[in-house]
Amino acid sequence: MRYLIIGLGIYGSNLAIDLTEMGHEVIGADVSSTIVESIKDYISTAYIVDSTDRVALSALPLLNVDTVIVAIGENFGASIRTVALLKELGVKRLYARAIDKLHHAILEGFHIDRILTPEQRAATDLTREMAVGGHVESLAIDDDDEHYVLRFPLPDMFDGLRYDNIPVLDGHDMKLIAVCRPSTTANRIGILRRSASIIPLDTAEAPRALKGDIITVFTTRKAFRAFTAAL
Repeated sequence: MRYLIIGLGIYGSNLAIDLTEMGHEVIGADVSSTIVESIKDYISTAYIVDSTDRVALSALPLLNVDTVIVAIGENFGASIRTVALLKELGVKRLYARAIDKLHHAILEGFHIDRILTPEQRAATDLTREMAVGGHVESLAIDDDDEHYVLRFPLPDMFDGLRYDNIPVLDGHDMKLIAVCRPSTTANRIGILRRSASIIPLDTAEAPRALKGDIITVFTTRKAFRAFTAAL
């Protein structure tokens, strides 16, 4: 995929680098020459562009990318004007970052493909994780925040048990999805490196739990709280 990211602040630059590391082609643009200089070696191409200037903006390869992402956050006016100009210039797939509810409401009026709210999403994700317990990665499945996919370390008390003999992990309210087993290996010069592998569950004999295993389950908030309370 080919992306154009306009606005290379902390959010935009991290997004650009992450997408590049995933194998995508990323073109970046920012009004700051300092920012462009700092990121140009990490992405495909970077331009110094005032995206509020129609002529300057139209010089970018707007129609030769799969998605244009307006990642401008701090300058509310620049973000709105940039989105408006991009719509005028015929960009087919457009994402934009919103920094607050008013910004979000205005962007909705442009009928863009997606509005990004990284700050709010990060806060919501943290709140959900705190609600179900520490050291837990969570993904809410429904809008009511009742059903989750959770990833967390298997409690030590189950060490050595076969996974099909841990009833709470295969009931109606908590279904085991995957087991990941961390390990440490050394490279040729002795530097330790952490890695992990997925343990197959669909074998003739279920694998045994090992201290340190990371499990992923589908469950409800109520069931997970009952599970942790019983430990």
